[in-house]
Parts: sequence; C-alpha cells; structure tokens
Amino acid sequence: MVRVVDPGGEHHVVYIDEALKRARAHRMDLVEIAPSADPPVCKIVDYGKFRYEQQKKGKEQRKKSQTIQLKEVRFRPHTDTHDFEFKTRHARSFLENGNKVKAWVQFRGRDIIYKDQGMALLKRFTEELQDVGRIDQPPRMEGRRMTTILAPDKK
Repeated sequence: MVRVVDPGGEHHVVYIDEALKRARAHRMDLVEIAPSADPPVCKIVDYGKFRYEQQKKGKEQRKKSQTIQLKEVRFRPHTDTHDFEFKTRHARSFLENGNKVKAWVQFRGRDIIYKDQGMALLKRFTEELQDVGRIDQPPRMEGRRMTTILAPDKK
C-alpha cells in the first residue's frame, strides 16, 4: 500500500500496481517522495520536470548559504606597531565580512628564543579584535610557527 498524490493534488491510498496504472494513465512517472512515511508517499509527476525542480531548489539553497573562508595574517616576533595595526585592521575587515582569521608568528633561525614575544603579540592581537571575533583556537606552537584562529562573532 502507498499513498499516491495525483497531478490534481488528490490523495489516494492504493496498492503499488494500482498506483503504477494510474501513473501510466496520466502518461507520467510514479516518484517516491517520502519513503519513511507510513504508508510511503508517491507522487505522479513527469520525472524530468521533477528532477529539474529539485536541482533548482538545491541551487537556490547553495546560493543562500554563506561560505566561510580562512584568511591568514602573518607576523614575526619583532613586528613593529604600525605593521601590527595595519594587519589588525585587515583582520578586522575579514572578521566583519564573516571569514575566519588565522594569525601566525613565524620564527626563523634564532628567533625561536623569542616565543614569549610571539605569545604576547598574539594575545594583543586577540584582545584588539575581541569586539568582532572570538577565539576559535588558542595560541599554540606548530613547528616553528605559533598560530591562533579567530572566528567572527554571531551578531
């Protein structure tokens, strides 16, 4: 037994072979819409048109969904205040546009002994941006890089 919705919108509960006969009589296809319902729901439609409508709905949903990108901002342990402010402004605009920001401090050569300066730099960076973003991943070392990730606030 299946529930059949015919092209006129009427509902009938019939056996599957009767539903197939009705679909053939309308010169259309029998498409299962809700297989988990009790009884399963089928619809008499033109299958090509049905697939086209489904693709159209999917395209519309993808268009409405927002993709979040990960933007990167790079520092060195001895980054000057002007450079820091410049990069922080860029990160602020990234967060306001709804993107995540990955900030990292690159330690080259003997810079690795200045890990505390790198940590202070990232801490200052997150404090500057706490009004538009929140910490998604706290600062941590990854090889010769110290990274942190900020996500936009949901306001």
